[in-house]
Amino acid sequence: MISQNTFAEKVLEFNRALAQINLCLPDKYRIINPYSGGQKELVHKITTRFTQKHFNDTKPRRLILGSSPARSGTAVTGVPFEDAKYLQKETGIFIDKVHASQASSRFLYDVMRNYGGREKFYDNFFMSFVCPLGLVKTNTKGNEVNCNYYESKKLQEYLLPFIVSSLSSQIKFGVDTSVCYCIGSGENYKFLTQINNEYHFFEKIIPLEHPRFITQYNSKNINWYMKKYMTALCLV
Repeated sequence: MISQNTFAEKVLEFNRALAQINLCLPDKYRIINPYSGGQKELVHKITTRFTQKHFNDTKPRRLILGSSPARSGTAVTGVPFEDAKYLQKETGIFIDKVHASQASSRFLYDVMRNYGGREKFYDNFFMSFVCPLGLVKTNTKGNEVNCNYYESKKLQEYLLPFIVSSLSSQIKFGVDTSVCYCIGSGENYKFLTQINNEYHFFEKIIPLEHPRFITQYNSKNINWYMKKYMTALCLV
């Protein structure tokens, strides 16, 4: 009997493929690739330990997709939406240079607790990105700042083949395609919907406001947004 690769093995194989990516982008834009960067060995240790802990089985999971990794977060650690401080605690691996606990992560940790805990959450969901590598641009002052794949039509055109290929690859992890959750109810949801209308990756896409938008601009209504998250995630 041929053994079936686990969800974790497929994720790690995908990460290895990302390490080989070398994208041509418009002037002033650059990819941040944690899987081939200066800390790639550390990233490999972190992602391997985290992924084998939570996805070492063949159960299907639903995708939760953000836009692209933040340069001081996932673009450094390689683990979607998990902040470095918590990852260090969970994996036991010292993560140098990145210690800030992100507001977005804290909100999502509360989501996990309300859902029934991290183990139950990761039994049912896999968090990732429409564009799974970080993006930065050089601003008018010559400084590199975060940007999103949808920032300009030209950037979208350059990234579209990579995005479509990445989504297709991630679905092959063993993803339940009946529903996908899109973190970012504006441009990210709009773009993902356009792609889905053409490629039919998912039967339904449910938009959810970005945790940063919630915590920074709508903190008074955080309980309402938490209820919205929980209602959507508990549909199935």
